[in-house]
Amino acid sequence: MKPAAKVQKLALSPTKSNPTVRQCLRALATPVQALKGVGPKRAEQLEAAGLGTVEDILYHLPFRYEDRRQLKKINQAKVGQEESFTGQLAMLQNRFNPRRQSQMLTAVLRDDSGAIDLMWYRAPSYLANGLAQGQQLLVHGKVELGSQGRLRIVHPDFEVLEPGEESDHARILPVYLRPGGIPMSFMRKLTAQALEQFKVYLPPGLPPSIAGRMNLISIADALAKLHEPSLDSDVEALNDASSPAHRSVIFDELFFMQLGLGLRKRARTESRAQPVGASGNTLLKRMGELLPFKLTDAQRRVYREIAADMAGSQPMQRLVQGDVGSGKTMVAWLASLRIIEQGYQVLWMAPTEILAEQHFRGLSGYAESLGIRAALLTAATPAKERRELLPRIESGEVQFVVGTHALIQEDIHAPRMGLGVVDEQHRFGVAQRLSLRQLVAGKEALSSTTHEPHMLLMSATPIPRSLAMVLYGDMEVSFVDEMPPGRTPVQTKVFNERERKQVYSLVLDELRKGHQAFVVLPLVEPSEQLQQVKDATQMAEKMGQTLFKEFGVGLVHGRMKTVERDETMRDFRDGKLGILVATTVIEVGIDIANATVMVIEHAERFGLSQLHQLRGRVGRGNAPGFCLLVNHGTASAVAAERLRVMAKETDGFKIAEADLKLRGPGELLGTRQSGLADFRLASLTRDTELLATARKEALTWLEKDPQLKSKESAGLREILKHRWGKRLQLGVVG
Repeated sequence: MKPAAKVQKLALSPTKSNPTVRQCLRALATPVQALKGVGPKRAEQLEAAGLGTVEDILYHLPFRYEDRRQLKKINQAKVGQEESFTGQLAMLQNRFNPRRQSQMLTAVLRDDSGAIDLMWYRAPSYLANGLAQGQQLLVHGKVELGSQGRLRIVHPDFEVLEPGEESDHARILPVYLRPGGIPMSFMRKLTAQALEQFKVYLPPGLPPSIAGRMNLISIADALAKLHEPSLDSDVEALNDASSPAHRSVIFDELFFMQLGLGLRKRARTESRAQPVGASGNTLLKRMGELLPFKLTDAQRRVYREIAADMAGSQPMQRLVQGDVGSGKTMVAWLASLRIIEQGYQVLWMAPTEILAEQHFRGLSGYAESLGIRAALLTAATPAKERRELLPRIESGEVQFVVGTHALIQEDIHAPRMGLGVVDEQHRFGVAQRLSLRQLVAGKEALSSTTHEPHMLLMSATPIPRSLAMVLYGDMEVSFVDEMPPGRTPVQTKVFNERERKQVYSLVLDELRKGHQAFVVLPLVEPSEQLQQVKDATQMAEKMGQTLFKEFGVGLVHGRMKTVERDETMRDFRDGKLGILVATTVIEVGIDIANATVMVIEHAERFGLSQLHQLRGRVGRGNAPGFCLLVNHGTASAVAAERLRVMAKETDGFKIAEADLKLRGPGELLGTRQSGLADFRLASLTRDTELLATARKEALTWLEKDPQLKSKESAGLREILKHRWGKRLQLGVVG
């Protein structure tokens, strides 16, 4: 506590009128427990929600705003509207609700125009103890029609007023996401305290020339306006995240990300790789004779782009995007042969054991025919086999290695590595991808004299080209945008809850033909908050006891141990199970040619990109595939449109464009998919125009100051190192 208290004192009584950026960042790193009212238990709750420092609190922005500027009389209340009233608590009753097995608190609020009922289900004791008949309250909430035609508000927000305070409570009130058990009023007081004491330590961030050109306000003023909006603020703009304050914070975030990516790309121009030319190409010619099909034009084009990169003296950093089944794996294998031909090794890294095994099983036959020594290395590799394998990798004897995270352990060294291939790259962070590159240097850090391997990243999660070119600003991007001939698109149909029998009748038909099926649900277990939403655990149990008992039903979800989950997936792959009930854990990394049906329950709760990924799990063999989307009738207009797009469209890139336009709750790009950390406010789907502008400004700045060494860039360098240094491995900064 002593260091925190010391920093808090500094914040209250600044020793310098203009603290340096480094001093500012140090002050903002003050632990949250240094704030008044935050004891050890509350600090633990806040830290568990990612709110461990004063900076975290200041950037924990409201997700919506309530307009309480209009205090109405109770007789002006309109059903369906959110309203604010002041009045006297005329009646208060705490009683047991046998149906809900909990306490229910009911009250009546009265003013000189009428009365309205207030209700709290499962009322905690602190709530009941804090209210008393006769108190003057300000309440806010959605008005609805209760029993006997009486108006009521269920779970209203409220404040106890002192006499004469009524006129002081017209305001725009911020609403925060908060850890369970922490009252909203406490979050507001905590944020106000952090702002009052630490606003002086919010560094300006952007250079004045850029801020002026973009009409942006300072971060300190922007955060103040977002936490404590003035009475003349535009509530609609606040709720749309389109206010000038929102725009300033969003641009600031995107600018620093693009600055970091630009620096990474520039650093790569100073690195050296072993140029891999076209000499010989014997392996490629022999592979062409082994291939049972012709490459598509898109595959040939992307291979040429990769070959051109690898022929240069700078290390390749290329992302290959393509739909499930478009042939990315074969393109990466051909690139691998080009490297192996020159006497170097190739290492492939996949996010799951199942996916690594699939790659190895699919390519080891070709490797054997071509005389290439290949090996599989995962956490499941027996210790003895692993010990024997590591020296063979280090000596270069094993030319082709497929593995999981197990490849980037400390004791693995691959000095002959010429190419690293990362499949489903969005499942790996930047640091993990860097670790694969560093296998060349072993325990030593990569240096300017080390020949770095070329890196090829693959993703079956298409994103719009315009967005990919900006988001992956530190690498080149290729698109395998053509499907092999003869591949039958999966038939997609939308069903409502009442048509469930048709859905499972079709599943039974496919099972009786000897095929297999997936059933995907959004929840692992039943949820009290989402009682109408089905869950995977109960569904698997029910299916295993009824119509589907004879076919074998398995269950996989993210809370299972990896070993247990992989074992169930192998049983499904080997045909021991006819049905796999799952959450979205199967979105990537399982290729079952015999699976022909994908049922997605509560499809309205999934994003387009997720739905498309799940659909890609079926129809991978010779039999036609079916994707059956069950809409449980709670879909918003946007969710309904997503399902309509899914039923109509099969092209992943067109679906990605539609997802970008819809900006639905299942966001096109999340943390996992971008491989970058969460933004505090920016959305890569909503803020695409600002993203493009921020990229342009960042690259222009780097043209002027490539190493951020000028006096003008000193603050930029400190903030960039603070925000992105570790996440983007920006060793060059500072």
